[in-house]
Amino acid sequence: MSRSAGKPGPAGASLFAASVRIEPLAARMRPERLEDVVGQQHLLAVGRPLGDAIRNGTVGSVILTGPSGTGKTTVASLIGRYTAQTVIVLNAVTDGIPRLREIVVDAERRLESEGRRTLVVVDEIHRWAKSQQDALLPHVERGIISLCGATTEVPAFAVVGALLSRCRVYALRPLAASDIEMLIGRALADTARGVGTRRLQMSPTVVAWLAEQSDGDARRALGALEAVATTLVDGEEVTVDALSASLGVRVVAYDRVDVDRTAIMSAFHKSCRGSDPHAALYWLARALVAGEDSQLFLRRLAAIATEDIGLADPAALGIVMHAWEAYRRLGPAEGERAVAQATVYCATAPKSNRLHLAWAAAREAAEATPALPVPAHLLNSEMHLRADEARRMPYQYPHDFPDAFVPQPYQPAELQGRVYYEPGAFGEEKRIAQRLAWWADRGGPPTRDDTASSR
Repeated sequence: MSRSAGKPGPAGASLFAASVRIEPLAARMRPERLEDVVGQQHLLAVGRPLGDAIRNGTVGSVILTGPSGTGKTTVASLIGRYTAQTVIVLNAVTDGIPRLREIVVDAERRLESEGRRTLVVVDEIHRWAKSQQDALLPHVERGIISLCGATTEVPAFAVVGALLSRCRVYALRPLAASDIEMLIGRALADTARGVGTRRLQMSPTVVAWLAEQSDGDARRALGALEAVATTLVDGEEVTVDALSASLGVRVVAYDRVDVDRTAIMSAFHKSCRGSDPHAALYWLARALVAGEDSQLFLRRLAAIATEDIGLADPAALGIVMHAWEAYRRLGPAEGERAVAQATVYCATAPKSNRLHLAWAAAREAAEATPALPVPAHLLNSEMHLRADEARRMPYQYPHDFPDAFVPQPYQPAELQGRVYYEPGAFGEEKRIAQRLAWWADRGGPPTRDDTASSR
């Protein structure tokens, strides 16, 4: 069953059936019409898939992902209103399979007797274990219920594949400061659901400050406004000082168990790889201020030293190891500076992934040829003990020759000419390339892989 666009029915009212008097301001100000939604126009504007599906009443099962306070619950409520479904909200933290079974029984009865479908909104769906998420599958598959799962994590990691394949995934974005300012203005003016009856005064500068401090979270902004409103008399001015006290300490956008942790680590690594020490220091500080263990970044720096710097600057790995030891001896307070020092060194070092590629190629060759024998002349020196005369080839000792070099094969015959490491043109690798070329000119190993075309 569906309703015409722009005419939401009362079906979704059960989602917010609590008394207005006990609902927080953010819940009271939740839009009841699609055109009143602030932000998320990349999903909800006319011509966009989700917005058009809601208007047409053909949404189906969806997963909504995005940061807190960006409107996931609002979109869920609008889906229920515009599709004339009964909306039931589950919280993955407090509700489990027994509650889901009760909902499914009621949904089957409702579908048979009234022809009305049920939309089950599972908030924090990533909190449900695999078995709990799997319990949704047969009911979604049979059409007994439609699912709207809300999560702050990456759905591909947080939602089981079978369930994910039956849903469309939509990513909500953090609200812009201008969006938050609009919501604050609405709350100040609305006499029915907002704080309009209080006639509070708030200058544009203060509104902009609160919007910026909210970090794209509408719930945080409206919560601070509501807290201040309870302490002021009607008509009084809302100040930055009053709002600051209500907001408390600004929360660092970093969660030690959720996706933000991975995102910041990725940004740190890519900043070092991209030779931007300023950005690398910023992401390091963001994590450490949030309470992350510095040794997690030291491990990542060690990986950067071998993956992204390699032999372009062999000292990078030693710098990281020294910083690690300094951190262990000094502790976090003084040791963090050693981590920062290693970060700047790695970010400003010449970059080369040739060692990383060489090691991958060598492993690939070793896995493909696990039984090739060691060349005879590379075995130990007791040649007279070998039964097979073919295995008595003498080894030529490089130090017996000028420049401590003599050309002789070192790989199995089947791999002769195979090149794994090709140095780059920067830093120490430039000098390594010169030495390799000098040896190649004298019959040593080639500098380019002549066997690649035959593989």
